[in-house]
Order: sequence, then C-alpha cells, then structure tokens
Amino acid sequence: MKQRYVYVLAGLLAAIGLSVFYYKWQVLSFPVTENQEAPVWTIEAAVNFESGPGSIKAQLHVPTLTPGFRMLNENSVSRGYGFSLNYGSGGREAQWAIRRADGEQTIYYRLSVYEDDSVNVTDTTPPFPPRPVIDEPMNTAVEVLVKDVREHSADTASFTSELLRRLNDPTPDTNVELLRYGVSSNADYVDRATMILAAARIPARTVHGFPLSGRQRNATLVSWLEVHDGDRWLYFNPATGVESLPDRFFVWWRGNEPLVSVEGGSKVQVDFSIQQNYLDAIAIAETQAAQQGASAFDFSLYSLPIRTQAVYAVLLMIPIGALVMVVMRNMVGIDAFGTFMPVLIALAFRETKLLWGVILFTLLVTLGLTIRFLLDRLRLLLVPRLSAVLIVVVLLMLIISLTSHRLGLNSGLSVALFPMVIIAMTIERMSVVWEERGPMDAVRAGLGSLFVAVAAYTFMGLKWLEHLIFTFPELLLVVLAIVLVAGRYTGYRLTELRRFKELARS
Repeated sequence: MKQRYVYVLAGLLAAIGLSVFYYKWQVLSFPVTENQEAPVWTIEAAVNFESGPGSIKAQLHVPTLTPGFRMLNENSVSRGYGFSLNYGSGGREAQWAIRRADGEQTIYYRLSVYEDDSVNVTDTTPPFPPRPVIDEPMNTAVEVLVKDVREHSADTASFTSELLRRLNDPTPDTNVELLRYGVSSNADYVDRATMILAAARIPARTVHGFPLSGRQRNATLVSWLEVHDGDRWLYFNPATGVESLPDRFFVWWRGNEPLVSVEGGSKVQVDFSIQQNYLDAIAIAETQAAQQGASAFDFSLYSLPIRTQAVYAVLLMIPIGALVMVVMRNMVGIDAFGTFMPVLIALAFRETKLLWGVILFTLLVTLGLTIRFLLDRLRLLLVPRLSAVLIVVVLLMLIISLTSHRLGLNSGLSVALFPMVIIAMTIERMSVVWEERGPMDAVRAGLGSLFVAVAAYTFMGLKWLEHLIFTFPELLLVVLAIVLVAGRYTGYRLTELRRFKELARS
C-alpha cells in the first residue's frame, strides 16, 4: 500500500476519534479531568395560600430561557394535586389543580441548575412595541424625556443607559420628577423604564431572577431590565444604567405578569430558598445526555458494572504502553526483548510499585538465566526446555515470596503479579542472544526492555491520562493513527545519530 494511503487512513481515524471526543466534551459535557465537580443550585419555590373549601387552580411562572445556565432536573411536591408544565404568554408555567381542598395549602416546585456558558438566549427578534397610552401631563414628560435622551445617545444601549441614569438622578428635572412619582421599588423603576422605552419604540421587558451564591433560606427576586437592540437582548442594572448582569444571575421569569395566580385561594405567598451543592461532572453529563436523547452515554464505559469498569480502566492503558513501545523502538532505537513484554511488565509495575518491581524483575531474570544456562548441558529440545524454564520461574517466584515473607518484606509477595510466561520467554530469548551475539548484547537488550517498561509504566500511571482514555475511549483511534504513521517511519533513530556522526560531519 502506498504511503499516502496510510496517511489518509491515519487522518480519517484521528478525525473520527477527535470528532466524537469533541461532541462528548462540548455537547454532552463529559469532564476532561478526573474528580471534576460542578456547583449545582437547587431552587425551591413554596406557594402558600388559604383555600375554600372548593376547587383550586394554581399557576406559577417557572424558568424558560436562562443565559449561562442549564437545567438538570425539575419536579413538584404537591400531595393530591395534578401537575403539568405548559407554555403561556409569559413563558413556561407550572400548573396545579385539585377538585377539592380546604384550609392552609402549600405546594412546591423545585429545580436544579448548573452553569453552562454555551447557553444563550436565542429568542426571535421582537416587533416594535406599540406606543403606550399615557395620560397627561405624564405623556408630555415622556415625550420631552425621550427626545432629550435620544439627542444624547447613539444607539439602543447608550439610549437605555442614559435613560436609567436620568431616572436615578438625585437632582432630577421636573419631567423626571413627574415620571418618578409613585415609584418606590426596583421593580417599579423597571416598569417605568419599560414604559418609556416602549414610547421610544424600543422592545424592553422586565427580568426577574436571583444572584446564585451559596445557601439562601429566604431568597428575594431581583428585577432587571432587558432591552433588544435589533440583534440581541441586552441586560441593564435599573439602579445604575450599567449594561451587565450580576454574577451567576439566574432568570426565573420575564414580563410584568404576576408571578403566581391561584383560583379559589387567598393570601397567596411565594417563598424561595436556594441551596448549593457539588455534583460529579459525570452525573451531570449522564443527565444531560438523557435529556437530549443522546445514546452516547449508553455506550459509555460508565454504564458498565463497577467491576467491569475496573478491568477496562487497566486494559485501555495497554495501547498507551504499546505507543510508548513503538516510539522507543522505531524513533529512539532502544533494543528490547519481544514486542509486548515491556508493556506487560509495566502492568505488573502498577501493582508492585516501580522500585520493588525493578528489583524483583532483575532478581527473577538473573536467577532464571543462571538456571537456564545449567539446563543447556542437558541438551533438551525447544518445547521441553521452555516448559522447564517456566516451571523454574514459578518455583523462583514461590521461593522469593516465602523468603521475603520470612524476612518481613511484604513487597516481595507481589512477585506473583509478574506474567510468568512472559518472564520465561524473556529468559529464553536473553539466553539465546547471549550465546549467539555475546553477553554485552544480551545485557543491553535486557536493560533496554527494563527501560521501556519503566517508560511505559510512567505514562500508563498518569491519572489524568487514565481518566481521559476511560472517559473518551475514542481517543484510542488517535493513538492508532499515530502508530500507523510511525509504522512508515524509515529515518534515523536517535541512537543511530551517534553511530553515523562521522558521515554527517563529512
């Protein structure tokens, strides 16, 4: 196969792997770091009222579009009431109904949200509002103020800022003073500003919400001003005219309609409470995937039983060790016994820890090689000789474990974790090289195998890399692409630069 086909295949594999990774990361919010937790706020609205006796129908405005936040779940706690969610003129509404109720009633609506900067308000462009009908002399005051503010502004944003600045001026003129008559709260300021903006044919509406911060037992709704400039909605502080939203401002509902209405009830009151918790990012991604109907989580390793997950957490790191082996052999030029022997030894190092692993591996190979040379005098055939070496390796493991236990060195017990067949094959290969090419080549290949095993252990032991591969196993396609490209490399290895230094100099 021509070289360009290999590159095309490698590029295709890498593109597929990175595309799936990007989708799971950006769309489904799979975490790219381990032990990642995200703040989650649970907001509860308690609707209290006195009933009949008689039938009750209650409606509560609930969040629809909230920039910077995504809903995790929502539910209602209301014994005996029917519950539904519908869209009304002011957005989404939670509706409760019951045939008969008597006495003091309390119904609850609860939702959990978390931050997501990718969520933006994408409402359709609103029409120009009709000019409001305003009685004199307030109508004249509105006209004069709108004309004056328009002369001192350049666009919708600057017009709104200037208007709010004048409405909050501590020394207002007679027109502003007339327009501020009867205004006593922040919400009243927003309503009055919305009316004046409508007279200027600028779409505006009131936004009600909470700045989320920690635990709040009696949270108070804050009114903000939202203005459309023809392209997008802008948010303004009604008290200062500054274009901004408070940090972590969660929009509950928009418009001037009452927050709650209860047919058949009286003395209606709504109390809000907020609680902040931290939830594992994987749980958030799972819930979000379920809400979007995405099947990516169904095929995720997190859907497997815990024991099976533990197995794959180790197995998925073997390709990383294989990549290290490819780089060390083809790029660096380190000689080693076998193709996967260093990777399997690196797996054993994960359990024995590096220092004791190196000591036990060196001791086991040295003793096994000594006994292998003694077996040479028996002139055995290949298969019986390999079987004898395997039996010797098992006996050596047993002796090392018993001896270390008697000496109180419990780390020596982990020698049983080494793959005995691989150790036996390594001893056999090393003895053959010793006989054919000399002890220097055999020792160099043995040390090279140990060095590659240590390098593979280092990369396979990276916790962030293990989490990344386990959460996004499609990245193994990228590893495969790198191996394919490395397989076509025929240039100099790093260890060969010294050998051919004289040629380069000439």
